[in-house]
Amino acid sequence: MIRRIDTLSYNNALRQLSPLWKSFFAALMFLLAYTVHPLLQLVITLWMMSWCILHAGIPVRAYGLLFGTALLFYVLSLPALLVEFGHPAAGAPGIFRLPGTGLPVYVTAAGLQRAGLLLARVAACMSCFFFLMLTTPFSELLQVLRRLRMPQIVLELMLIMYRFLFLLSDAAHGMMLSRRLRGGRRGYKARLHETAAMAGALFGNTMHRYYGLSQGLLARGFTDEIILPPYTARPVPRRYAARAYAGITVLLLAQLWLWRLG
Repeated sequence: MIRRIDTLSYNNALRQLSPLWKSFFAALMFLLAYTVHPLLQLVITLWMMSWCILHAGIPVRAYGLLFGTALLFYVLSLPALLVEFGHPAAGAPGIFRLPGTGLPVYVTAAGLQRAGLLLARVAACMSCFFFLMLTTPFSELLQVLRRLRMPQIVLELMLIMYRFLFLLSDAAHGMMLSRRLRGGRRGYKARLHETAAMAGALFGNTMHRYYGLSQGLLARGFTDEIILPPYTARPVPRRYAARAYAGITVLLLAQLWLWRLG
């Protein structure tokens, strides 16, 4: 998945836009997505998706797969948001009771509303992150952070961790491929035992490759500081700037109108 994201960030129609402008636009939209009305949060989600799919040319299938994978974390949190144990309070009757057990389990309307509001906010904020992640390569994000006076040690740690993800992915792919070529093991217990063994071997293999990476840096003259390329300003086409500013203005006016209604 990390390679897919990296490939999309380098091969999209918004690649040549200023990374600083895209970062500020995504940050402002994230702030709006966190604070505005839930109805407007859904509008922000669809609008940021249109920036990625229609303007940047990100394939719908790839975007849906990445977005759905990220939403799995929300789905995993649903039981904690919805399911309550015990007896519902007076005036707040349970909607669902688990039959066949002595322990009363129920879901309240307030829980459903809370989960819906959280879904709207999570989807809106994630769409802003996805816009920046899928349209801007990681190296350009580091240049933007450096321009914003991010400490050098933080940038180097981010760069090394990003490189470490690729080493981990390569090692896992190689081990999975060798396992398939050997035919693997059948049965749930055998697969579980083999997966545990692979996890231990994966860590050792990845650290070995990471040691090779550090030796390669030293061989190239690494002097305790990774020099990043300087930030290069790029123009923003008027059509994109006009759409962004017009959309933000409409969202702010709609939020003010909802406040007055509300």
